[in-house]
Amino acid sequence: MRRIALTLTMLAALGAAGCNKNSSENPNQAAAQAVHSVSGTVGLLKPRELSPQATMKIQLVDGSAEGAQPLATKNISPVKQMPVQFTLDFDGAKINPAHIYLVKVSLVDGERTFSMPVQSPVITRDAPTSQVSIMLAANQTPEEKMMGAFDNLKKNLGAYEISNGRQLEKDVSHGWQTFRSNDSGKIVFVRENTDYGDKGFANTDFAYKDGKPWVVVMQRKPSQNARPSEIMRAGWDADGNLVVKEHVASGKTTVLSDSDATMLKKQAESMLKLAQAKSPAKKKKR
Repeated sequence: MRRIALTLTMLAALGAAGCNKNSSENPNQAAAQAVHSVSGTVGLLKPRELSPQATMKIQLVDGSAEGAQPLATKNISPVKQMPVQFTLDFDGAKINPAHIYLVKVSLVDGERTFSMPVQSPVITRDAPTSQVSIMLAANQTPEEKMMGAFDNLKKNLGAYEISNGRQLEKDVSHGWQTFRSNDSGKIVFVRENTDYGDKGFANTDFAYKDGKPWVVVMQRKPSQNARPSEIMRAGWDADGNLVVKEHVASGKTTVLSDSDATMLKKQAESMLKLAQAKSPAKKKKR
């Protein structure tokens, strides 16, 4: 009887040890699958006012499974104010403790998008399971990218071949500088000054890509040395679509009208022909 009792006691102890071993083998899995929601806030690295059209998408995704469907998605439209508080509910049974899970946020406000400079892991691998703080950075708009490239071109005009031109018309005097590529001889930039006499003065920068108008910036002034009373900016992509469309007058910035954009493009095309005729490209030596 004593042997039987001892055997039963040993079996019970071994069984208990086995249970304890199994329960301690996957503590992370149990903890991960016990989580059913993630909460947090979304803010902006540089505070700015959003328009009523701003929309935000917040998702919980499996970063270890490319192309997998999000475990949870929350859409906010419109985004009334920042920071935004959120909670994502999901099925904890779908969590794999060996995987990496991320909260991804996208914010769109008109032509401007916002993105996450830093990833936000959650749930597994010692990542936060409750509160996360996410900060978004504003990306450049297509207009800002184009004007940034235009400004960079202006800063490096000294690297191009320069020639001058001049033309007199009735009551109007034109003078310009032409900047050509040293390699191809193509005109990439023309800076024109136009004197209308009593009717004022204009400074216009024309930039070209592949022989077509790229960006035009015109400043109109009461006189040559006066401050601009009006500034018009227009820019086109490779397909001829208007990207930059800005009009500044009386301290107010508005969208450039289609008629003004067309006028600037025609002037750019005429200026290119005039610069080509007055200052032809140098022939390459054979």
